[in-house]
Amino acid sequence: MAKHNEIGATGEIVAAEFLESKGHKILDRNFRRPYGEIDIVSRGRGGKIHFVEVKTVSWETGTDTNQHSPLENIHQSKIERLKRILQTYLAFKKIDSEWQFDVMAVYLDKENKTAKVRYLENIILGL
Repeated sequence: MAKHNEIGATGEIVAAEFLESKGHKILDRNFRRPYGEIDIVSRGRGGKIHFVEVKTVSWETGTDTNQHSPLENIHQSKIERLKRILQTYLAFKKIDSEWQFDVMAVYLDKENKTAKVRYLENIILGL
């Protein structure tokens, strides 16, 4: 597995554990279609479905995490693919309940085996 894929997979594990610690039930991970992927689908405590895009970076100890935000990797073409895959998932799973799109930035410190999470909820995609 390529190093960037390892970092991404580790970030998704951290993200899923974070969501579970907040009372979410993980419904799906890595729902893929040729035109896109949803990293995590969960159900929050109130029953709302959360589609979570996870962006992960690793940094060396002492590096300022504000120098590069993984959120910078969500560009317009990525948003268009996300909109399409969310609509597909909703139809495929026949979901008619409330849902929202969230983004989670995971900062990995592999040397100290720690992670920091920034969770941005209810991002408007303009569906």
